[in-house]
Amino acid sequence: MGRSQESFSKKEKEKKRRKKKQEKRERREQRKAEKEERGAVSFEDMLAYVDENGNLTSTPPDPSKKER
Repeated sequence: MGRSQESFSKKEKEKKRRKKKQEKRERREQRKAEKEERGAVSFEDMLAYVDENGNLTSTPPDPSKKER
């Protein structure tokens, strides 16, 4: 009978591989939970407007100040 092919280094590599896979799974679940916690961002919240001075604002421009 031959000796077992399972050496110490093989066991350690397998432990590291399992640990890395578990950590990756936990990070993925954490990102998913954070995404659900924040909720969906509405389209209006993503819009940005440019005012008459060229600055970005979150409010739409005043139609009375519009140049033709």
